[in-house]
Amino acid sequence: MRTRILGARVIDPSSGFDQQADLYIANGKILSVGQAPEGFEAEQTIDATGLVAAPGLVDLNVSLREPGYSRKGTISTETLAAAAGGVTSLCCPPITRPVLDTSAVAELILDRAREAGHAKVLPMGALSKGLEGEQLAELVALRDAGCVAFTNGLNNFRNNRNLRRALEYAATFDLTVVFQSQDYDLAEGGLAHEGATASFLGLPGIPEAAETVALARDLLLVEQAGVRAHFSHLTSARGVQLIAEAQARGLPVTADVAMYQLILTDEALLNFSSLYHVQPPLRTQADREALRAAVKSGVISAIASHHQPHERDAKLAPFGQTEPGISSVQALLPLALTLVQDGLLDLPTLLARLSSGPADALRLPLGRISNGAPADLLLFDPQASTLVGETWYSKGSNCPFIGHCLPGAVRYTLVDGRISYQA
Repeated sequence: MRTRILGARVIDPSSGFDQQADLYIANGKILSVGQAPEGFEAEQTIDATGLVAAPGLVDLNVSLREPGYSRKGTISTETLAAAAGGVTSLCCPPITRPVLDTSAVAELILDRAREAGHAKVLPMGALSKGLEGEQLAELVALRDAGCVAFTNGLNNFRNNRNLRRALEYAATFDLTVVFQSQDYDLAEGGLAHEGATASFLGLPGIPEAAETVALARDLLLVEQAGVRAHFSHLTSARGVQLIAEAQARGLPVTADVAMYQLILTDEALLNFSSLYHVQPPLRTQADREALRAAVKSGVISAIASHHQPHERDAKLAPFGQTEPGISSVQALLPLALTLVQDGLLDLPTLLARLSSGPADALRLPLGRISNGAPADLLLFDPQASTLVGETWYSKGSNCPFIGHCLPGAVRYTLVDGRISYQA
């Protein structure tokens, strides 16, 4: 399909391009920005006057729930929700049933994602078999099946020797390892950040040290193994400081933060709403401000949704018995635009943290608007607003932002030049 997009403000954060221009697309690629290619005849024209054209968002953590947890979400529903949020490419963690530790599971996910056609799905393979932290998964076979990185999520390795060997093996094949650093023993049984709010509510706490102790160990092992590492879902000011120091030493490490961690603090738990029950937990206002500063400086180069949809019953029990997680991918762009509204980031910098930053972190050929690049594009109206939940595609409605009016509205999402979502 030959497509012409007229009159948009085109922002490509990776090159610094920011001006009104037309886009010309054919065969799933961007042919030209500005000048029409010779002999180009459009089969489809999109009038984008007043809209911003940006690279499609790249989300580094979206739980699709399939296979195994289809009551919470499916590849079809969650990728449609992602497209409605402006996401064209997403990484799904290996927390499925069966665990994504074999090429057969990876191929199943990719086949179903292609059938749905809403967004590109980039699986992350399990670093250990069954995520049990004992035996190494078949990393090379998983890479060949389409996995772009490897992680054990919040499941700790049984001992540091096993983890070290896993990292050394990954380094041998130049594979990227994704960490969610949280010490199991320090966090066990905890429900909220260990501090004044948890004490007031009588909730067992998870100390900041649960993140920093594990993070310090992981960084030391990364340095020794020489592996490329990405640290996902940072929550604390001290954790940000450790990442900044590692980057200053020249370690090949990147980091992301969950969008909701840049907006919420542990004070959101004061009414015991299970919608704010997440793991790792929401922390203090000082931690939130440090995370925001790190996003602005680039120490944290990616913002992710960390989307975890749940069925209704999963959030109806008393707080401590509910399942953690927020369904958030569909609200990713409007939530992110509040950072521009608040004056923390300018629009090009925000789009960098949502597109080229995440793509670069995992060395993905995505997140750019340039000749020959995949035509993965987001067209949104920065002057409009979105009423979250008015049209909701995710199977999980466990989102505390439903009912909120947020800035910006996604109008079109294009994947390989094809409209996958239109408002």
